[in-house]
Amino acid sequence: MNAASLTTSNVEKNTIIKVENLSKRYLLNKSLAPKSDTLYGTLGAQLRNFKNLTRKKKTEEFWALRDVSFDIKEGDRVGIIGRNGAGKSTLLKILSRITPPTSGRIELFGRVASLLEVGTGFHGDLSGRENIYLNGSILGMTKTEINKKFDEIIAFAEIEKFLDTPVKRYSSGMYVRLAFAVAAHLEPDILIVDEVLAVGDAEFQKKCLGKMKDVSDSGRTILFVSHQMEAIQKLCNRSILLHKGSLIKSGETNEVVKYYLDSAASGASTFDIPLPENFESLNGYATQAIIEDTSGNKISEIPIGRGWQVRVLFTLNKDLPAFVIGIGIVTMMDLAFRTTWSEAKSSSKGKYEAVFVFDDIMLASGNYKILIGLSQHEVTFHYVDNLVNIVISDVSDLINDKRIVNSKSGLILNQSKVEISKL
Repeated sequence: MNAASLTTSNVEKNTIIKVENLSKRYLLNKSLAPKSDTLYGTLGAQLRNFKNLTRKKKTEEFWALRDVSFDIKEGDRVGIIGRNGAGKSTLLKILSRITPPTSGRIELFGRVASLLEVGTGFHGDLSGRENIYLNGSILGMTKTEINKKFDEIIAFAEIEKFLDTPVKRYSSGMYVRLAFAVAAHLEPDILIVDEVLAVGDAEFQKKCLGKMKDVSDSGRTILFVSHQMEAIQKLCNRSILLHKGSLIKSGETNEVVKYYLDSAASGASTFDIPLPENFESLNGYATQAIIEDTSGNKISEIPIGRGWQVRVLFTLNKDLPAFVIGIGIVTMMDLAFRTTWSEAKSSSKGKYEAVFVFDDIMLASGNYKILIGLSQHEVTFHYVDNLVNIVISDVSDLINDKRIVNSKSGLILNQSKVEISKL
Protein backbone atom coordinates (compact mmCIF):
# COMPACT_ATOMS: atom_id res chain seq x y z
CA MET A 1 0.00 0.00 0.00
CA ASN A 2 1.43 3.35 -0.97
CA ALA A 3 2.16 5.88 1.71
CA ALA A 4 -0.32 8.72 1.92
CA SER A 5 0.81 12.17 0.91
CA LEU A 6 -0.37 15.76 0.65
CA THR A 7 1.54 17.90 -1.82
CA THR A 8 1.26 21.27 -3.53
CA SER A 9 3.11 20.58 -6.78
CA ASN A 10 1.52 21.72 -10.04
CA VAL A 11 -0.40 19.29 -12.24
CA GLU A 12 -2.94 20.01 -14.93
CA LYS A 13 -3.74 23.63 -15.72
CA ASN A 14 -6.68 25.07 -13.72
CA THR A 15 -6.78 22.03 -11.40
CA ILE A 16 -6.86 23.25 -7.80
CA ILE A 17 -7.56 19.94 -6.02
CA LYS A 18 -6.41 16.53 -7.23
CA VAL A 19 -7.29 13.40 -5.26
CA GLU A 20 -5.93 9.99 -6.22
CA ASN A 21 -6.92 6.66 -4.61
CA LEU A 22 -7.63 8.30 -1.27
CA SER A 23 -8.43 5.92 1.59
CA LYS A 24 -8.94 6.34 5.33
CA ARG A 25 -8.99 3.39 7.70
CA TYR A 26 -9.90 3.34 11.38
CA LEU A 27 -9.20 0.47 13.77
CA LEU A 28 -12.08 -0.12 16.15
CA ASN A 29 -11.03 -1.61 19.48
CA LYS A 30 -13.61 -4.17 20.60
CA SER A 31 -11.87 -5.10 23.85
CA LEU A 32 -12.47 -2.00 25.94
CA ALA A 33 -15.40 -2.03 28.31
CA PRO A 34 -18.02 0.67 27.76
CA LYS A 35 -17.95 3.86 29.79
CA SER A 36 -20.32 4.36 32.69
CA ASP A 37 -21.78 7.43 34.35
CA THR A 38 -21.51 5.93 37.86
CA LEU A 39 -18.44 5.57 40.07
CA TYR A 40 -19.09 1.84 40.52
CA GLY A 41 -19.50 1.36 36.78
CA THR A 42 -16.38 3.37 35.98
CA LEU A 43 -14.21 1.38 38.41
CA GLY A 44 -15.61 -1.86 37.03
CA ALA A 45 -14.90 -0.79 33.46
CA GLN A 46 -11.31 0.17 34.36
CA LEU A 47 -10.78 -3.22 35.97
CA ARG A 48 -12.09 -5.02 32.91
CA ASN A 49 -9.92 -2.88 30.64
CA PHE A 50 -6.87 -3.70 32.79
CA LYS A 51 -7.59 -7.40 32.37
CA ASN A 52 -7.85 -6.90 28.62
CA LEU A 53 -4.26 -5.63 28.52
CA THR A 54 -3.08 -9.20 29.05
CA ARG A 55 -5.24 -10.48 26.23
CA LYS A 56 -5.00 -10.04 22.51
CA LYS A 57 -7.03 -6.97 21.56
CA LYS A 58 -9.93 -7.48 19.21
CA THR A 59 -9.82 -4.88 16.49
CA GLU A 60 -12.02 -4.34 13.49
CA GLU A 61 -11.12 -2.37 10.39
CA PHE A 62 -13.48 0.36 9.29
CA TRP A 63 -12.81 2.11 5.99
CA ALA A 64 -14.38 5.56 6.08
CA LEU A 65 -13.03 6.16 2.54
CA ARG A 66 -11.83 3.64 -0.02
CA ASP A 67 -9.94 4.49 -3.26
CA VAL A 68 -11.61 7.85 -3.89
CA SER A 69 -10.28 9.82 -6.88
CA PHE A 70 -11.41 13.11 -8.47
CA ASP A 71 -10.19 16.46 -9.81
CA ILE A 72 -11.65 19.89 -9.04
CA LYS A 73 -11.03 22.91 -11.25
CA GLU A 74 -10.40 26.44 -10.04
CA GLY A 75 -13.69 28.27 -9.50
CA ASP A 76 -15.79 25.10 -9.29
CA ARG A 77 -18.59 24.94 -6.74
CA VAL A 78 -18.67 21.27 -5.76
CA GLY A 79 -21.39 19.66 -3.66
CA ILE A 80 -20.48 16.51 -1.74
CA ILE A 81 -23.57 14.45 -1.00
CA GLY A 82 -24.45 11.07 0.43
CA ARG A 83 -26.23 9.49 3.34
CA ASN A 84 -24.99 9.55 6.93
CA GLY A 85 -21.80 7.51 7.17
CA ALA A 86 -20.93 7.93 3.49
CA GLY A 87 -17.52 9.50 4.29
CA LYS A 88 -18.31 13.13 3.47
CA SER A 89 -16.98 14.68 6.68
CA THR A 90 -13.93 12.40 6.67
CA LEU A 91 -13.06 13.59 3.17
CA LEU A 92 -13.34 17.24 4.20
CA LYS A 93 -11.18 16.68 7.29
CA ILE A 94 -8.46 15.13 5.17
CA LEU A 95 -8.60 17.96 2.63
CA SER A 96 -8.47 20.44 5.53
CA ARG A 97 -5.38 18.65 6.96
CA ILE A 98 -7.21 17.91 10.21
CA THR A 99 -6.67 14.18 9.85
CA PRO A 100 -4.18 12.33 7.60
CA PRO A 101 -5.24 9.76 5.00
CA THR A 102 -4.23 6.12 5.33
CA SER A 103 -3.23 5.91 1.68
CA GLY A 104 -3.55 7.87 -1.51
CA ARG A 105 -2.43 11.25 -2.73
CA ILE A 106 -3.82 14.77 -2.44
CA GLU A 107 -2.55 17.84 -4.29
CA LEU A 108 -3.81 21.28 -3.25
CA PHE A 109 -2.96 24.60 -4.86
CA GLY A 110 -3.73 27.51 -2.59
CA ARG A 111 -4.88 28.49 0.87
CA VAL A 112 -7.66 26.44 2.42
CA ALA A 113 -10.27 27.77 4.86
CA SER A 114 -12.58 25.23 6.51
CA LEU A 115 -15.83 25.45 8.40
CA LEU A 116 -16.55 21.96 9.71
CA GLU A 117 -18.17 21.03 13.02
CA VAL A 118 -18.84 23.69 15.63
CA GLY A 119 -15.73 24.10 17.75
CA THR A 120 -13.17 23.55 15.00
CA GLY A 121 -10.72 26.36 14.30
CA PHE A 122 -11.49 28.75 17.18
CA HIS A 123 -9.91 28.95 20.63
CA GLY A 124 -12.67 29.01 23.20
CA ASP A 125 -10.87 31.25 25.68
CA LEU A 126 -10.13 33.93 23.08
CA SER A 127 -12.65 36.61 22.16
CA GLY A 128 -14.34 36.85 18.81
CA ARG A 129 -11.99 39.69 17.86
CA GLU A 130 -8.88 37.67 18.79
CA ASN A 131 -10.09 34.61 16.92
CA ILE A 132 -10.55 36.63 13.74
CA TYR A 133 -6.89 37.64 13.82
CA LEU A 134 -5.79 34.13 14.83
CA ASN A 135 -7.61 32.54 11.89
CA GLY A 136 -6.30 35.15 9.50
CA SER A 137 -2.75 34.46 10.64
CA ILE A 138 -3.26 30.72 10.14
CA LEU A 139 -4.32 31.48 6.56
CA GLY A 140 -1.08 33.43 6.07
CA MET A 141 -2.61 36.90 6.05
CA THR A 142 -0.93 39.94 7.53
CA LYS A 143 -2.55 42.11 10.19
CA THR A 144 -3.06 44.85 7.60
CA GLU A 145 -4.91 42.45 5.30
CA ILE A 146 -7.11 41.27 8.16
CA ASN A 147 -7.87 44.87 9.19
CA LYS A 148 -9.24 45.57 5.70
CA LYS A 149 -11.74 42.73 6.07
CA PHE A 150 -12.51 43.15 9.77
CA ASP A 151 -15.56 45.42 9.50
CA GLU A 152 -17.10 43.21 6.77
CA ILE A 153 -16.69 40.14 8.96
CA ILE A 154 -18.36 41.75 11.96
CA ALA A 155 -21.21 43.15 9.88
CA PHE A 156 -21.87 39.76 8.31
CA ALA A 157 -21.74 37.84 11.61
CA GLU A 158 -23.95 40.38 13.45
CA ILE A 159 -22.19 39.88 16.79
CA GLU A 160 -20.97 43.42 17.51
CA LYS A 161 -22.10 43.34 21.15
CA PHE A 162 -20.19 40.14 21.84
CA LEU A 163 -17.03 40.87 19.87
CA ASP A 164 -14.82 40.96 22.99
CA THR A 165 -16.53 38.04 24.73
CA PRO A 166 -14.75 34.63 24.81
CA VAL A 167 -16.32 32.47 22.10
CA LYS A 168 -16.85 29.61 24.57
CA ARG A 169 -19.77 31.69 25.85
CA TYR A 170 -21.33 32.03 22.40
CA SER A 171 -24.44 30.14 21.43
CA SER A 172 -23.99 27.64 18.61
CA GLY A 173 -25.72 30.05 16.23
CA MET A 174 -23.42 32.96 17.16
CA TYR A 175 -20.39 30.73 16.85
CA VAL A 176 -21.32 29.52 13.37
CA ARG A 177 -22.13 33.05 12.16
CA LEU A 178 -18.70 34.28 13.17
CA ALA A 179 -16.88 31.16 11.97
CA PHE A 180 -18.50 31.36 8.53
CA ALA A 181 -17.87 35.10 8.27
CA VAL A 182 -14.18 34.58 9.01
CA ALA A 183 -13.82 31.64 6.61
CA ALA A 184 -15.63 33.39 3.76
CA HIS A 185 -14.14 36.88 4.04
CA LEU A 186 -10.44 36.15 4.56
CA GLU A 187 -10.03 35.29 0.86
CA PRO A 188 -9.02 31.63 0.85
CA ASP A 189 -8.41 29.99 -2.51
CA ILE A 190 -10.47 26.97 -1.38
CA LEU A 191 -13.45 27.29 0.97
CA ILE A 192 -14.65 24.05 2.60
CA VAL A 193 -18.03 24.11 4.33
CA ASP A 194 -19.69 21.15 6.07
CA GLU A 195 -23.33 20.69 7.16
CA VAL A 196 -22.54 22.91 10.17
CA LEU A 197 -24.58 25.66 8.49
CA ALA A 198 -27.70 23.75 9.51
CA VAL A 199 -27.15 25.19 12.99
CA GLY A 200 -28.09 28.64 11.72
CA ASP A 201 -31.60 29.88 11.03
CA ALA A 202 -33.13 29.87 7.56
CA GLU A 203 -32.34 33.54 6.91
CA PHE A 204 -28.70 33.04 7.85
CA GLN A 205 -28.43 29.95 5.63
CA LYS A 206 -29.75 31.99 2.71
CA LYS A 207 -27.21 34.71 3.50
CA CYS A 208 -24.38 32.15 3.59
CA LEU A 209 -25.38 30.63 0.25
CA GLY A 210 -25.33 34.11 -1.28
CA LYS A 211 -21.88 34.78 0.13
CA MET A 212 -20.54 31.46 -1.15
CA LYS A 213 -21.89 32.35 -4.59
CA ASP A 214 -19.97 35.65 -4.39
CA VAL A 215 -16.82 33.79 -3.34
CA SER A 216 -17.16 31.46 -6.32
CA ASP A 217 -17.84 34.32 -8.74
CA SER A 218 -14.50 35.82 -7.69
CA GLY A 219 -12.77 32.69 -9.04
CA ARG A 220 -12.28 30.80 -5.81
CA THR A 221 -13.29 27.17 -5.23
CA ILE A 222 -15.95 25.85 -2.85
CA LEU A 223 -16.56 22.36 -1.45
CA PHE A 224 -19.95 22.17 0.22
CA VAL A 225 -21.47 19.25 2.14
CA SER A 226 -25.22 19.39 2.69
CA HIS A 227 -28.25 17.10 2.93
CA GLN A 228 -30.41 19.90 1.53
CA MET A 229 -30.61 19.10 -2.14
CA GLU A 230 -32.12 22.43 -3.14
CA ALA A 231 -29.17 24.25 -1.56
CA ILE A 232 -26.76 21.98 -3.43
CA GLN A 233 -28.59 22.57 -6.71
CA LYS A 234 -28.69 26.35 -6.24
CA LEU A 235 -25.02 26.74 -5.34
CA CYS A 236 -23.04 23.92 -6.95
CA ASN A 237 -22.24 23.40 -10.62
CA ARG A 238 -20.70 19.98 -9.92
CA SER A 239 -21.36 17.31 -7.29
CA ILE A 240 -19.78 14.14 -5.93
CA LEU A 241 -21.86 11.30 -4.49
CA LEU A 242 -20.30 9.10 -1.81
CA HIS A 243 -21.72 5.85 -0.47
CA LYS A 244 -20.10 3.83 2.32
CA GLY A 245 -16.72 5.42 1.64
CA SER A 246 -16.72 4.97 -2.14
CA LEU A 247 -17.28 7.50 -4.89
CA ILE A 248 -20.44 6.39 -6.70
CA LYS A 249 -20.98 9.22 -9.15
CA SER A 250 -19.60 12.65 -10.03
CA GLY A 251 -20.56 15.23 -12.61
CA GLU A 252 -23.15 17.92 -13.26
CA THR A 253 -25.13 18.62 -10.08
CA ASN A 254 -28.69 18.05 -11.31
CA GLU A 255 -27.69 14.69 -12.76
CA VAL A 256 -25.95 13.55 -9.57
CA VAL A 257 -28.77 14.74 -7.31
CA LYS A 258 -31.37 12.95 -9.44
CA TYR A 259 -29.33 9.76 -9.21
CA TYR A 260 -29.12 10.18 -5.43
CA LEU A 261 -32.84 10.77 -4.96
CA ASP A 262 -33.70 7.85 -7.21
CA SER A 263 -31.32 5.53 -5.33
CA ALA A 264 -33.03 6.43 -2.05
CA ALA A 265 -36.17 4.77 -3.39
CA SER A 266 -34.55 1.48 -4.46
CA GLY A 267 -33.91 -1.78 -2.63
CA ALA A 268 -35.83 -4.06 -0.27
CA SER A 269 -39.14 -2.77 1.03
CA THR A 270 -41.13 -5.94 1.70
CA PHE A 271 -41.12 -7.72 5.06
CA ASP A 272 -42.49 -11.25 5.22
CA ILE A 273 -43.92 -12.02 8.66
CA PRO A 274 -43.25 -15.58 9.86
CA LEU A 275 -46.36 -17.55 10.72
CA PRO A 276 -46.93 -17.97 14.45
CA GLU A 277 -46.66 -21.57 15.67
CA ASN A 278 -50.37 -21.59 16.52
CA PHE A 279 -51.52 -19.52 13.53
CA GLU A 280 -54.38 -21.90 12.67
CA SER A 281 -55.93 -21.52 16.11
CA LEU A 282 -55.56 -17.73 16.23
CA ASN A 283 -58.36 -15.38 15.31
CA GLY A 284 -56.02 -14.11 12.59
CA TYR A 285 -52.45 -13.17 11.77
CA ALA A 286 -50.41 -10.71 9.69
CA THR A 287 -48.38 -12.15 6.81
CA GLN A 288 -46.56 -9.25 5.16
CA ALA A 289 -45.75 -5.54 5.49
CA ILE A 290 -44.73 -3.34 2.55
CA ILE A 291 -43.26 0.18 2.74
CA GLU A 292 -44.48 2.42 -0.11
CA ASP A 293 -44.67 6.00 -1.21
CA THR A 294 -48.15 7.53 -1.36
CA SER A 295 -48.48 6.45 -5.00
CA GLY A 296 -48.07 2.80 -4.02
CA ASN A 297 -44.48 2.38 -5.23
CA LYS A 298 -42.25 0.25 -3.03
CA ILE A 299 -39.42 2.18 -1.35
CA SER A 300 -36.63 1.22 1.03
CA GLU A 301 -35.89 4.76 2.24
CA ILE A 302 -38.21 7.70 2.71
CA PRO A 303 -36.75 11.18 1.99
CA ILE A 304 -37.47 13.72 4.72
CA GLY A 305 -40.79 15.44 4.12
CA ARG A 306 -42.19 12.92 1.65
CA GLY A 307 -45.44 11.09 2.41
CA TRP A 308 -45.33 7.32 2.82
CA GLN A 309 -47.54 4.40 3.74
CA VAL A 310 -47.44 0.89 5.18
CA ARG A 311 -49.45 -1.84 3.49
CA VAL A 312 -50.18 -4.76 5.81
CA LEU A 313 -51.50 -8.09 4.49
CA PHE A 314 -53.35 -10.26 7.01
CA THR A 315 -55.70 -13.22 7.29
CA LEU A 316 -58.70 -13.69 9.56
CA ASN A 317 -59.48 -17.31 10.47
CA LYS A 318 -63.05 -16.58 11.56
CA ASP A 319 -65.71 -13.93 11.54
CA LEU A 320 -64.84 -11.29 14.11
CA PRO A 321 -66.98 -8.53 15.65
CA ALA A 322 -65.14 -5.37 16.71
CA PHE A 323 -61.96 -6.24 14.80
CA VAL A 324 -59.15 -3.68 14.83
CA ILE A 325 -55.72 -3.56 13.15
CA GLY A 326 -53.17 -0.99 14.21
CA ILE A 327 -49.55 -0.04 13.75
CA GLY A 328 -47.16 1.93 15.90
CA ILE A 329 -43.98 3.82 15.04
CA VAL A 330 -41.16 3.65 17.59
CA THR A 331 -37.50 4.58 17.64
CA MET A 332 -34.82 1.90 17.72
CA MET A 333 -34.73 2.55 21.48
CA ASP A 334 -38.46 1.72 21.66
CA LEU A 335 -39.67 5.26 22.24
CA ALA A 336 -43.23 5.28 20.87
CA PHE A 337 -44.52 8.46 19.25
CA ARG A 338 -47.33 7.47 16.87
CA THR A 339 -49.98 4.74 17.03
CA THR A 340 -52.77 4.43 14.47
CA TRP A 341 -55.72 2.04 14.69
CA SER A 342 -58.53 1.22 12.32
CA GLU A 343 -62.13 1.73 13.38
CA ALA A 344 -63.56 -1.30 15.22
CA LYS A 345 -65.93 -3.14 12.89
CA SER A 346 -67.29 -6.59 12.16
CA SER A 347 -65.09 -8.49 9.67
CA SER A 348 -65.69 -11.85 8.04
CA LYS A 349 -63.24 -14.69 7.59
CA GLY A 350 -60.75 -14.16 4.70
CA LYS A 351 -57.64 -12.39 3.46
CA TYR A 352 -57.25 -8.60 3.76
CA GLU A 353 -54.91 -5.68 3.31
CA ALA A 354 -54.80 -2.48 5.33
CA VAL A 355 -53.01 0.68 4.17
CA PHE A 356 -51.78 3.18 6.77
CA VAL A 357 -50.91 6.55 5.21
CA PHE A 358 -48.46 8.96 6.87
CA ASP A 359 -48.44 12.28 5.07
CA ASP A 360 -49.03 14.52 8.08
CA ILE A 361 -45.84 13.98 10.07
CA MET A 362 -42.31 14.89 9.03
CA LEU A 363 -39.85 12.57 10.75
CA ALA A 364 -36.19 13.42 11.28
CA SER A 365 -33.73 11.18 9.45
CA GLY A 366 -32.98 7.88 11.14
CA ASN A 367 -34.11 4.29 11.61
CA TYR A 368 -37.49 3.45 13.09
CA LYS A 369 -39.51 0.30 13.80
CA ILE A 370 -43.07 -0.50 12.80
CA LEU A 371 -45.17 -2.49 15.29
CA ILE A 372 -48.28 -4.33 14.06
CA GLY A 373 -51.19 -5.48 16.19
CA LEU A 374 -54.39 -7.38 15.38
CA SER A 375 -57.05 -7.12 18.08
CA GLN A 376 -60.63 -7.86 19.02
CA HIS A 377 -62.43 -6.06 21.83
CA GLU A 378 -59.09 -4.39 22.75
CA VAL A 379 -57.38 -7.77 23.21
CA THR A 380 -54.44 -8.27 20.84
CA PHE A 381 -54.21 -11.78 19.39
CA HIS A 382 -51.27 -11.23 17.01
CA TYR A 383 -48.43 -8.78 17.67
CA VAL A 384 -45.41 -8.14 15.42
CA ASP A 385 -42.34 -6.51 16.98
CA ASN A 386 -38.70 -5.98 15.90
CA LEU A 387 -39.30 -7.13 12.34
CA VAL A 388 -40.50 -4.27 10.15
CA ASN A 389 -38.13 -1.30 9.86
CA ILE A 390 -38.28 2.01 8.02
CA VAL A 391 -35.46 4.40 7.15
CA ILE A 392 -36.07 8.12 6.90
CA SER A 393 -33.32 9.22 4.56
CA ASP A 394 -31.24 12.33 5.24
CA VAL A 395 -32.07 13.40 1.68
CA SER A 396 -34.26 16.50 1.61
CA ASP A 397 -35.33 18.74 -1.26
CA LEU A 398 -37.65 20.80 0.95
CA ILE A 399 -35.21 23.44 2.25
CA ASN A 400 -37.79 26.20 1.76
CA ASP A 401 -40.69 24.28 3.27
CA LYS A 402 -41.91 26.57 6.05
CA ARG A 403 -43.16 23.56 8.05
CA ILE A 404 -39.60 22.44 8.74
CA VAL A 405 -38.10 23.95 11.88
CA ASN A 406 -34.58 22.48 11.77
CA SER A 407 -32.79 19.16 12.13
CA LYS A 408 -32.61 19.48 15.93
CA SER A 409 -36.34 19.89 16.54
CA GLY A 410 -36.72 16.32 17.76
CA LEU A 411 -38.14 13.29 16.01
CA ILE A 412 -40.87 15.28 14.25
CA LEU A 413 -39.71 18.28 12.24
CA ASN A 414 -42.93 19.95 11.11
CA GLN A 415 -44.63 22.43 13.40
CA SER A 416 -48.06 22.02 14.92
CA LYS A 417 -50.72 24.68 14.50
CA VAL A 418 -50.58 27.38 17.17
CA GLU A 419 -53.34 29.89 17.84
CA ILE A 420 -52.98 32.86 20.22
CA SER A 421 -55.99 34.80 21.44
CA LYS A 422 -56.16 37.87 23.61
CA LEU A 423 -58.19 37.26 26.79
